[in-house]
Amino acid sequence: MSAVATVLRSDHRAGTGHAIAAGIAGAWLAIHFGGIFAFPLTTASLVLVVPLVLVQTWLSTGLFIVAHDCMHGSFAPGRAAVNRTVGRLALMFYAGLDYDKMLPNHFAHHRHVGTEADPDFDAANPTRPVKWLARFFGTYYSHWQIVRIVVVLGFYQLVGASLINIIVFWAIPALLALLQLFWFGTFLPHRHAHDVFPDRHNARSSRFGPWLSVLTCFNFGGYHHEHHLHPHVAWWRLPATRTEGKA
Repeated sequence: MSAVATVLRSDHRAGTGHAIAAGIAGAWLAIHFGGIFAFPLTTASLVLVVPLVLVQTWLSTGLFIVAHDCMHGSFAPGRAAVNRTVGRLALMFYAGLDYDKMLPNHFAHHRHVGTEADPDFDAANPTRPVKWLARFFGTYYSHWQIVRIVVVLGFYQLVGASLINIIVFWAIPALLALLQLFWFGTFLPHRHAHDVFPDRHNARSSRFGPWLSVLTCFNFGGYHHEHHLHPHVAWWRLPATRTEGKA
């Protein structure tokens, strides 16, 4: 019975994660296509642009976090093909990123966190966010990413989209999400500061509180140390690892 209960609990958790991910993706797609193809950028409509861009920035961060869960197999436990497919789609929608290139780099981050061998860490500038961000960007940028973006951009314009709408509702949210992911999900948790890291994971949790933690980086700031302790736990369950003291 305990084995059956474990399987049912795992399936329930996966179903919850799938529903949350579908909500993030659905909202992102609605703003993306609605903003690019149906939103008139006039003086009167500008009052809606800033909140829509901010929401789309947060949803773009969410797409990345969904892909991150796929990398760890926590989106669909035991279903490698599902994780791979969803992860590829999420990163492609977000900014034309290559999931298969990012996957080994992310596992290298977990193996060598906070060292020179960590692709997400700048050992030469552990307290300097601007130089660290430049290295972070250079690690994951690729010419093929730009090619993919240009192809989609050309198609969008071919079917009637305005370049300014594409910039406002895709390019700007993607770039802001990059900053959000870097600042809250990489720099703050792994920077060198006056406080000592709690263990060999060289990671700290920002202790934002549950709601602010979700708003800033889908729990990867507020519960970053917990993520390194329990990398197989989905983002939305990270607070439980602290309160329960286990995954």
